[in-house]
Amino acid sequence: MGSINRYIVRTTAAAFVIVLVCLTAVIWVTQALRDIDIMTNQGQTILVFIGLTSLIIPLLVLVIAPIALVIAIAHVLNKLSTDSEIIVMNAAGMSPWRLFRGFLLVSIGVSLLVAVISAYFAPKGLRMLRDWLTAVRANVVATVLQPGRFTTLESGVTLYIRARERNGQLLGIFLDDQRNPREAITVMAEAGELIDNKNGTFLVLMNGNLQRHEAGQRDPNIVSFDRYAFDLSQYTGGPAAIKYSIRERYLWQLLFPDPTDQLYVEQPGQFRAELHDRLIAPIYPIAFAVIAYAYLGAPRTNRQSRTMSMLGAIGGVAALRLIGFASTVFGATIPWMLLLQYIALALTFGFGLHVIGRGLILEPPEFVTDAVERLSQRISRRFAME
Repeated sequence: MGSINRYIVRTTAAAFVIVLVCLTAVIWVTQALRDIDIMTNQGQTILVFIGLTSLIIPLLVLVIAPIALVIAIAHVLNKLSTDSEIIVMNAAGMSPWRLFRGFLLVSIGVSLLVAVISAYFAPKGLRMLRDWLTAVRANVVATVLQPGRFTTLESGVTLYIRARERNGQLLGIFLDDQRNPREAITVMAEAGELIDNKNGTFLVLMNGNLQRHEAGQRDPNIVSFDRYAFDLSQYTGGPAAIKYSIRERYLWQLLFPDPTDQLYVEQPGQFRAELHDRLIAPIYPIAFAVIAYAYLGAPRTNRQSRTMSMLGAIGGVAALRLIGFASTVFGATIPWMLLLQYIALALTFGFGLHVIGRGLILEPPEFVTDAVERLSQRISRRFAME
């Protein structure tokens, strides 16, 4: 590897890492704020909250890494062009392939990263997140239920206790279940206790009444009881009750699914679509690198605008990824649609490598360039007037 390629690899890799970390951090924060109820409603510490939400980072990296690579390549190529280094290297007889080699090496590294995350780390993180959330919910009554506070077990189910004795007995219990739109259930009891057995976890209420209020009825039906058991197993399910989704399956589980797997029996098309999406994911970084270099890698003078080429690269990357996304979504029910993403990638590599090899400059038709220029001038005058 020559000094020029080492410089390109080092600069592109550094830009890729910076962009990847920044984008991942920003998106992680937005996703983490959606789960802030883990602390507020379920009484968990900040460390548990950070640990839980951090498990989605591999999945975020899987999505963001190809985009970060495009941004890094565009940044380096723009820097080389601004400093006239591309023109100098081209004048010295350096072929486009030699300059592209450094970007290709970085894209292969990103492709390997995506392959490993897609096959193991992303589903592993999602599995750990599901297991951990299950463990958190398993202690919802024991650790979260505080005297004098209304606690939401899930949407539509609210539990309240007046006091908790040292022996664990609960006093002054109020339970409201609004999950069934046709019937609301309200339970009030003087005391209660938690009981765990082989059939699950139950809140056994003593000396109270149960009100069933059917929709459309004016008065509720009230039933008094000495003992009444409310099943909490649906909120405290253990590891044995966990059923992993398709996104949480490892790559080899998609390649060789268990024929007796209930989810596979019910949704074989989703398994097939997810498998193709995982197999093709490592190819996107290399395809994005080809698109970015095909649009931005050709030598240009300082008087030649790179704006349209930048927009073309962004549009090419977005179109390719959109085709892949649509192919995966519709391929779950229409198998031949899965071929579209392979055809789009083949055309991308064929056309992109042809442009790189010939050293062509990709520019839109003149009427498009003139229209964009007139629009930009109009916007500039509008802001200048304001």
